[in-house]
Amino acid sequence: MTTTQSATARIQPKKQTLEDAYSPPANFLEIDIADPQTHGVGKKRYTDYEVRMTTNLPVFKVKESGVRRRYSDFEWLRNELERDSKIVVPPLPGKALKRQLPFRGDDGIFEDEFIEDRRKGLEQFINKVAGHPLAQNEKCLHMFLIEPVIDKNYVPGKIRTT
Repeated sequence: MTTTQSATARIQPKKQTLEDAYSPPANFLEIDIADPQTHGVGKKRYTDYEVRMTTNLPVFKVKESGVRRRYSDFEWLRNELERDSKIVVPPLPGKALKRQLPFRGDDGIFEDEFIEDRRKGLEQFINKVAGHPLAQNEKCLHMFLIEPVIDKNYVPGKIRTT
């Protein structure tokens, strides 16, 4: 073999052992959006969702959390990330303005099918965002996933891991 051939030779992959195959993954971050609940009546009616996170990433100070969030909380997170981070933030599922018009024959944004579609869209959104290595260091994401109440007056910045 010449020197150029040895420099470009493929590294032989290591065979996976049973222990490797069934051991916990090296790094994981799983977020589920579940249990939509509609609260209130009339104009004060809203739906919130349970945001459940499980992770072993060192950047997160807790390894499991569960908080309730409204659509407007997801909008807040998206706006914070767009303003303070260098990442391209994916879109949220639509606002469904037509479903909010009065005098409809159905329940509009409080219909089960709509709520389920929105839940799936929010789950896709938060998993894309939280899966981004730069977003994982943003205080707003940590607050969104972990804190029971979002402090809208927080000081934006990065999470320090020391």
